[in-house]
Amino acid sequence: MPFARLASATTPTAHIGLGLAAVGRPGYINLGREDDLPAVRSVDALRERTHELLDAAYAQGVRYYDVARSYGRSEEFLADWLHSRPGVDDVVVGSKWGYTYTADWRTDAEAHEIKDHGVATYERQRAETAELLGDRLDLYQIHSVTPDSPALTDRKLHAELAEAAAGGLSIGFSTSGPAQADAIRAALAVSVDGAPLFRTVQSTYNVLETSAAPALAEAHDAGLTVIVKEAMANGRLAAGHAPDVVAAVAAQTGLGADAVALAFVLCRPWAGVVLSGAATANQLASNLHAAVVDLDEDRLARLDALAEEPGAYWERRAQLPWH
Repeated sequence: MPFARLASATTPTAHIGLGLAAVGRPGYINLGREDDLPAVRSVDALRERTHELLDAAYAQGVRYYDVARSYGRSEEFLADWLHSRPGVDDVVVGSKWGYTYTADWRTDAEAHEIKDHGVATYERQRAETAELLGDRLDLYQIHSVTPDSPALTDRKLHAELAEAAAGGLSIGFSTSGPAQADAIRAALAVSVDGAPLFRTVQSTYNVLETSAAPALAEAHDAGLTVIVKEAMANGRLAAGHAPDVVAAVAAQTGLGADAVALAFVLCRPWAGVVLSGAATANQLASNLHAAVVDLDEDRLARLDALAEEPGAYWERRAQLPWH
């Protein structure tokens, strides 16, 4: 599978990926966007910022890039970058379907994205992704599966996904919400003609939200590559917003709160790829320091104690404004 290229890489940052959710569209829920992005968030401005981040990431050993149909023009921006750099052939590209971007490049839209896991949406979005990324796409994931998602039981959808897998595409899913563990375990049971359908799982896991850990360990043991998203808790673990314990550990290590937050995830034996959601090259450079953060047992225990009740964590996340 394509993730073997990551497993065999020798760079310290090989297991850190770059997610483009924060720069593929003008509005998102991450804290601090007013400082991170250009004053004018035009398509061209964010395309330029995305390419700057991709250049910096590639130069520093990052080889996994994560986009989605609902991340504004993220697929387009990544496709443009890949096309303009034909020698870049050692990267792994993942995208997601299941949400449709509806904000029309506005930050004040009533609805920024609409979720639908039906076969018709898959077929439409698969064609849209193929038009942009073509054979550069390695992984296609169902976006934000929850325990009640029809994607877990729709046999026609499973058959179409299995057909894509037979053609060489890795099939995965991402999860969100307080019942992530239930969604992961339900997805692990999905099979087509006796073979497991999914090869990857992408879930939220961070210092504040650790509830999916046992299920992610089970997924890893079952042979799936685990991708961790929102390791920074949408900016809640960055400098200026981080809890005092995170800030104190960062001071002890001499590195940033963001690097500590990412290192907390990287040290999990089941974590295959941990996504940076950096919006600036400086943020990316700081995130990549996670590879050298020393988290001893005492520091890990202090960070473990910060975990919130899942329902409370996701309720607060839902209240973060799009800006």
